[in-house]
Amino acid sequence: MAAFFFLLFTLLPSFISPSPITLPLQQHLLPPTSFSSPYQNLNSLVNSSLTRAHQIKHPATSDFTAKTELSPHSYGGYSTSLSFGTPPQTLSFVVDTASSFVWFPCTTHYFCEHCVFPSPTSKIPSFIPVLSSSSKIVGCRNPKCSWIHGRRRRSEQCGNCGYNGGGRRSRYCSQICPPYLILYGSGTTGGVALSETLRFRNLTIPNFLIGCSVFSSRQPAGIAGLGRGRSSLASQLGLARFSYCLLSHQFDDDSVRSGYLVLDSGSDSGTKTRGMIYTPFVKNPFVLNKPDYSVYYYLGLRRISVGGRRVEIPYRHLSPGIDGSGGTIVDSGTTFTFMSRGVFEPVSRELVAQMERSNGNYSRSRAAEAATGLRPCFRVHGKGAAAFPELKLHFKGGADMVLPVENYFTYVGSGEVACLAVVTDGMEEGSGGGPSVILGNFQMQNFRVEYDLANQRFGFKQQPCSHH
Repeated sequence: MAAFFFLLFTLLPSFISPSPITLPLQQHLLPPTSFSSPYQNLNSLVNSSLTRAHQIKHPATSDFTAKTELSPHSYGGYSTSLSFGTPPQTLSFVVDTASSFVWFPCTTHYFCEHCVFPSPTSKIPSFIPVLSSSSKIVGCRNPKCSWIHGRRRRSEQCGNCGYNGGGRRSRYCSQICPPYLILYGSGTTGGVALSETLRFRNLTIPNFLIGCSVFSSRQPAGIAGLGRGRSSLASQLGLARFSYCLLSHQFDDDSVRSGYLVLDSGSDSGTKTRGMIYTPFVKNPFVLNKPDYSVYYYLGLRRISVGGRRVEIPYRHLSPGIDGSGGTIVDSGTTFTFMSRGVFEPVSRELVAQMERSNGNYSRSRAAEAATGLRPCFRVHGKGAAAFPELKLHFKGGADMVLPVENYFTYVGSGEVACLAVVTDGMEEGSGGGPSVILGNFQMQNFRVEYDLANQRFGFKQQPCSHH
């Protein structure tokens, strides 16, 4: 850690120098060649989904519409490209709806530990502040500094910045906003805050707060946080809504196909998007020392049914309590949906019971379960030959999401085994905290989902998401 801050401060001198927008959305993961078998690849995704779930549940401390590509990757996330600086420098960002900070790899000295892009020997593209005339370091007196550290911590770390020896306030303060260190489920990043210009095709947003990370661990690209916090991409752009359509993971790392991300700051008309089914967002729990809970998007999941049968799930798991335990959030940065044991076990039991009663003569594959970390896994007779019970999520307001089979079962190897693409952990009842259900991007494949911030509702509809 000391080495990180030493590196950070040695680099500081080098810094001083109206229609919707649609962006492509691309998929990411560790390259398939990094694993000797598909079992290892799935196991890596299971571990990353669980690690991210633990971080989410236990966190450390003018009108326009833009459309951009959103691409899937083998490491389980989706990325898009954004341009910052004068002249603009374009970089890839993983889209994350469960965090609220935007940062990019920064400077020629950027170092990432345990990163693969696209191979261990290649260099991750970085933003170079000295090549941008609009790049400025954020100072302690800048109100945006508190967007990162909070008012109290900013006051503590900035000390008496701006005060002279007689205790009087000075007009000048040369102290920079304290460096940040962010912990994610799968890694970390650290750096300093910059004020930069964000550029779309015909739109310029000056004084955008962004993190200039000089060190990261297990982060294949920058992150574009779209959560509820003030520093998020959605908040800084003043979006009325944003939506994305996630291409199937079968096209991971495809350079041609992509989904898309739409950023819309248009005035609120209350109009619903054609074909969308909506459910209202649920109020975020307020928990001291757990500020991250306030940036999540909570949904009112009322029940889950398997094969038309309602699964009995204790209500405490479906509604967030005053301590932040329970409830459901949606997270574009999680690959496989996470369910706490109190939700997962009854769902799994019902699924197994119905599979055993079916005429398909399916048997459990314990070997696949041990190798992948997924369960239950069944021996089947090839892709497309198996018949699985329908999985349906029932949300507040009568919004029912019927998941296609490929969104909750994944085939392993040559297709002779299929596993439920939902993860859980070994936490005992009542020993954890945070959301009980985290809806991941695997379950949202080929769905267009809309975060209607102006009307505080979440919309979804199933549709092909390929964007050429």
